Amino acid sequence: MTDVLTFETMGTVVSLRGATPESAAEVRSVFAGYDHRYTLYDPSSVLSRVAAGTLRLGDTPTAVREVYALALDWRERTGGAFTPHRPDGVVDLSGVVKALAIRDAGAVLDTACTDWMISAGGDVLARGRHRGEEPWAVGVVDPAHRDTVVGVVRLEAPRRAVATSGTAERGEHIWRRTTPMFVQATVIADDIVTADVLATAVVAGDQDDLRRLTSDGAVDVLAFGADGTVWATPGAAPAVRDDGPQPAPGAVGTV
Repeated sequence: MTDVLTFETMGTVVSLRGATPESAAEVRSVFAGYDHRYTLYDPSSVLSRVAAGTLRLGDTPTAVREVYALALDWRERTGGAFTPHRPDGVVDLSGVVKALAIRDAGAVLDTACTDWMISAGGDVLARGRHRGEEPWAVGVVDPAHRDTVVGVVRLEAPRRAVATSGTAERGEHIWRRTTPMFVQATVIADDIVTADVLATAVVAGDQDDLRRLTSDGAVDVLAFGADGTVWATPGAAPAVRDDGPQPAPGAVGTV
């Protein structure tokens, strides 16, 4: 098996650990397929044609319409904090397709590997353990100091997915519906689509959104406020390093 294999796709870098050369090649194909259909940077892609008005959304392939329906479902479930529509009305499914590619890539790796991890632009999905021994670990970087790790998330079943969304690296690329309250959010979940969507929704929303999205305990969240406040659910609080910024008293899930 390869130790670490990387490739570029969807405007980011994908890293694989524990993959066989054959499964790694299949993973690349999975990402290439999603990128070909959903990118807005290639005029020939399905979504680019929809944006240009040369193809009706209702005439797109079934798979595209199903992904759009999934995005609309998440918009409903997040109370609009997550949306597949840009402010100019263009349908942009980038908020779900990268996670779907990771999900499908994970299914590929499951057929060939026992212990693996895939990382793509702030999203991580893992199975088993690192070298069969320790849980896979994912560092959480301080958004104000990008060279400082303030927390470490250890992925163990069923919480195998973690996604981080924020403005520190790519600037204000998230469509907010309110005055910016959060600059970064890390979500730990059982599946990567939930983690990715909710990380975006938390950053796009406010404190009430954060409380509502975490009220059922289905995910754990570590969020950094624009004012420097750190918020953490009970399950995420242990990930914060003792020498890092500490969650505020009264934050989501008192710690």
